[in-house]
Order: sequence, then C-alpha cells, then structure tokens
Amino acid sequence: MAQATTYDIILAGGGTCSLIIAGRLAAADPTLRILVVEAGLTTREDPLHTQPARYLYHLRPESTTVRFHVGRESPALNGRAPVVPCGQCIGGGSSVNFTMYTRAAASDYDDWEKVYGNPGWTSADLLPLLRQCETYQLQPGKPTHGYSGPLKVSYGGFVTQTGKEFLDVAAQYDKTRGTMEDVNSLFECNKYGRWQKWIDATTGKRSDVPHNYIFNHAFNDNLEILTGYDVKKVIFEEKCAVGIEYAASTRFRPDAKPEVLTALARRLVVVSAGSFGSPAILERSGIGSKEVLGRAGVEQIVDLPGVGENYQDHQVIFAPYIAADSATTLDGIVANNESEIDKWSTQWQKDGTGLLADNGLDAGIKMRPWEEDLDAIGEGFRKRWLEFYVPAPDKPVLWIGTVSVFPGDPTKLSGKKAFSVGWHIEHPASTGHVHIVTADDPQAPLDFHAGYLDAPEDMPLHLWGYKRSREYARRLPSYRGELVEFHPSFAAGTAAAIGLRDGPVAVDEPDIVYTEEDDKVLDEYIRGAIGTAWHSLGTCAMKKREEGGVVDSRLNVHGVDGLKVVDMSICPGNVAANTYSTAIVIGEKGAILIAEELGIPITWGEAARHAVSS
Repeated sequence: MAQATTYDIILAGGGTCSLIIAGRLAAADPTLRILVVEAGLTTREDPLHTQPARYLYHLRPESTTVRFHVGRESPALNGRAPVVPCGQCIGGGSSVNFTMYTRAAASDYDDWEKVYGNPGWTSADLLPLLRQCETYQLQPGKPTHGYSGPLKVSYGGFVTQTGKEFLDVAAQYDKTRGTMEDVNSLFECNKYGRWQKWIDATTGKRSDVPHNYIFNHAFNDNLEILTGYDVKKVIFEEKCAVGIEYAASTRFRPDAKPEVLTALARRLVVVSAGSFGSPAILERSGIGSKEVLGRAGVEQIVDLPGVGENYQDHQVIFAPYIAADSATTLDGIVANNESEIDKWSTQWQKDGTGLLADNGLDAGIKMRPWEEDLDAIGEGFRKRWLEFYVPAPDKPVLWIGTVSVFPGDPTKLSGKKAFSVGWHIEHPASTGHVHIVTADDPQAPLDFHAGYLDAPEDMPLHLWGYKRSREYARRLPSYRGELVEFHPSFAAGTAAAIGLRDGPVAVDEPDIVYTEEDDKVLDEYIRGAIGTAWHSLGTCAMKKREEGGVVDSRLNVHGVDGLKVVDMSICPGNVAANTYSTAIVIGEKGAILIAEELGIPITWGEAARHAVSS
C-alpha cells in the first residue's frame, strides 16, 4: 500500500454538495488541506455540460458522465427492472441535470424538524441558504429570492411554442387555478406559470456547481480534487473516522496500477457520494445492518439498519406527442444533428441566447386536486390526501408540464418533431432500498429496489396524471396526435383511441371519458412506462437512530465520530421539487455546520450564520 497523505478534511465524492463544501471552506480558510475524491471525470468548459440543451446526451446508454443502476425486477412493474442513472462526474447531478429550477414546498422542510425531529431544518432556517446560493435574474426585490449568489436563475435564452401554448390553453381550459409570476416562491402552489431555470441569462450557460464554486476561483494547491478514483471505504480507529481507502476507477482509469491508496484526515471525513454511493461507502466501511453486511462479507463496526433504506424518487412519465413541423423543439440537438447544433451554437456563442440556452421545459404547474378531481382520482388516494396533504396546503400532489422534445431514442421519431407533457408524483408513498453485495468493489452492481408503485395509493395519481396531461396536450395548437408506440393501446374506435391527428381539438371540447376497460389498459401502460425522475434521495436519512436514521441533525453518522454524510441521501422525507435546489441547500448547510464545528471563519453571510443559530 502506498504511503498515505494527510489532509484536514476529506470529501468522498465530488458532486453538488461536496463541491459546495470544498469551495466555501477553501475560500474561508486557504490554509485548510482539503481532498475531494470523485469517481468520474472533469466537466470543465465542456459544452456538453455548459450548454443547457445538451442534457439528454448524458442519458445515452453509452454515457460516461452518469452511472446506471439497474433495479430488481418488480411485480409492480410487471416484472420490469427499472434503470436509474446518477451523475458520475465532477459536479454530479448539477453537471448533467435538466436545469429545472424547482423548489420544495416550505412544509416539506418544516416536516424535517416537526415530523423527523431535526432542529435547524425548517423552511425559515433554510430560506437564507436558498437566497444566498442564487442570483435571481428575473423580477427584482422578491423576498424569497437572492440576488448576489454564485448560481444564476433565469428563463433561459429561448421560449418554445409548446411552452407558450400550454399556458394559453391552461388559462382557458382550467379557469379555476389561475397563473402566477413565480411558481417557485416556496409558499404557494396550484397555479400555472412559466418555469425558471438554472441558466445564466447573460452567458446562456448551465448554473452548475463546479463552474460557479470551484473553477472560477484561484484556489491554492491546498484544495486537491482527484478524478477517476473510487472510494472503497472509510478508515476507523476506535470508531473515529481517520481517513479513506480509494483506488483508480477501472471504468475511467483502466490502465492504472491496481493498488489501494490511503488518505488520512486530521479533522473530518465527509461522505458525499449521493443516494447510491453514500450508503454503499458506509456499508463497505462496516456501518449498516448486520444482515446486509454479513451477506456481503463485511465486518460490522456500527449497527445502523437504516443505511440504504428509505430510498425515494419521483416516479415520472413524459408522454410524447407529435408536434407540428413549425414547432421549435430540441429533437435535432438530441439527435446530434450537425447543422442544427451549428446553427444554435453560433447564436449561443454570440450572446448566450437561442435553443442551446434552453431546456425545453418552459411551463408547468405544481398541482393540487379540487374535490371533483379527488372524485376522479378515486378512493384509493383519499386516505393519503386527508392525512398528508390536507394539513399542508402548500404541498402539491403532481407536477405537470411541457418539454419540447421526445426524451427517448430519437430514431423513433422518423424525422418528425415531438413534445411531451409529463407528470410526476411529488410525494410517492412507495419506497425502496440500496445495498452492497460485495465487500470491497465500488463498481459492483448494487442490490437496488426502486419500489415504484409498491404502495397502491400511487397508482390512482398516475392514472389521473395521464388523463389530465393528455387533455392539455390535445388542445395545444402544435399537437398532431400521439407518438403511438409510447402511449396505452386503447381499442381503436373508442373515445380514448390514440393516433395521428391533423390538429388540436377545441379548448372547450369535453374531456375524454375512459371506460373501465380503458383504465385497465392504462394501468398496464403505467406499469410498463413509469420510470425515474432522476431524483433519488433518502438512503442515509436524517432521523433518530431508533427510527431508522443514519445521521443526526448536524449530519454526523450515528455511533461514530469524525464522520458526516452531506448529500441528498440525508433527506428524511421527500420534497415536492426537482432535487438540485435541495441538494444545494444541503451543501450550503453542511459547509456551515462543518465550519462551526472546526472553528473555520464563516465568511459568506450573516443570513447563513442565522440559519444554523441555536
């Protein structure tokens, strides 16, 4: 084994939260020796990352910027094994996500304290962090937004026809909900609006963490970032974390010497490898359930049966529709059409505008059902509605919105253009797990069960989500019918039948009436089509140890010293949002907690200090 190098702080993982911590602490105290170890490679000034419209490039089967996790075959999915990608590159999800700016409901964060017992994690505590991370480039003077942070928020450099059409149709089709200027104010939902994006309005670039917390600063050599290395485990001395073992990734450094390397930490080890990577590192280190560790051949150090449990995601379907030839979509960019990319690249490089400065997700709603909607959803959801949603009127049930692209294999379009109207459940009742199966191989497949549709109360929402989203789609002026292969096989000649169309129906056209047989067909379709929203969380939950928790409210791992987990895996409950915003908040909070405990000066704002005052 090579001689170990010693650092003050070691961060296992180089994703969103890790780099926020590294950037904040390195700027606050340049004498700190900080090591970041990331399995993936750099993203620096790579247009496939900095150009927002290129996000689907990272979901290709041959992608080298994400890792695909294959779940167990599930009876709830008719025997299908779901595949869930997660970022595996510098910046993690921030470098490959859809750039959707979506905040949780305030009550989601309030639950973290009131329901799960974590002081300092309410929406009032976290709002200063939400503000300090961003520069809101839209309306000035909004009290829930920030105007001097590193990450830029705008509408992007383009707005698609289908996005505009969705808002126009919604205003006529659904006059009960209305519209709002800011769909992500934190405290209100159930109104339609134009969707914000993690895109810099000036440059047209993705607002990722590495380019805005790390690459744009002249840090000295005391901040070291290693890429292409897997963290094998945390090293302990009498239950105190003192370092890590790591090795060159066989995926990214196949020719490297196959040796185990050691790095020691004087002050702290932070595991920040995401909802798949973090529980796996803990389990390989001997922290977890005796049964799981025993099967993998790992000696147990601490009995924490909650490690790897509580896996949650937002189950999503983007139902695709044929678009009019006149519609502007991202399909040409996704298909890597050279002339299309060259055309938009010229504009993007000139002034940061155009389709490359957009994600095609231009409009939507965080929706709560009215009473008549609840009747349509059915009794299968009623109990969850009464117990979970009625006491929290800011909590949406579904997100529904347009995306001006077919988010699948572009060859299936046969030269046509497409748009999708998608939906996902904001707080699925279904949960799963993530566990190791081998003692020391970070590249080995995990025992992963996504849990999609395991809880029966989730299905009624999906049935309603399809029906509701289709009503918007078939009224859009750009609508030319369904992309048949990716819709339910309703019987021909029925009201629900799918197919190509010459144009939309009238806005005041009655909704489709689905028969009992149609609902059976739709149920089968959903079980075959439901997939990840790329929003994995919860597998190292911030809860009391006796309630299945893995970390406490200061993100310390129960039962050991000198070890924290800081990433989306710590979420004790789900959030009604794309997870990037919450990941940023967790990273900012983690940086402050670490600075407080280690006596590092907090140099980035009074609001942040107030957020963790006790």
